[in-house]
Amino acid sequence: MTALTLKPNIARPDDFYADLLAAHDGLTKAESDALNARLILIMANQIGDRDILRQALKAAALEEEELQ
Repeated sequence: MTALTLKPNIARPDDFYADLLAAHDGLTKAESDALNARLILIMANQIGDRDILRQALKAAALEEEELQ
């Protein structure tokens, strides 16, 4: 089984974050939510590995629990 990478793995992450914010600029909440949904599905397709995707879902759910 392949392991999910949680350590930083994006070149110039601040630039990516700025691009992400720019993509949402001027959108309504509904449009922003739809953009996020499409982006998640595109990235999930790029990853392609269901085991990795399950690990990512679990990690994201744990992060949310930690915030509450």
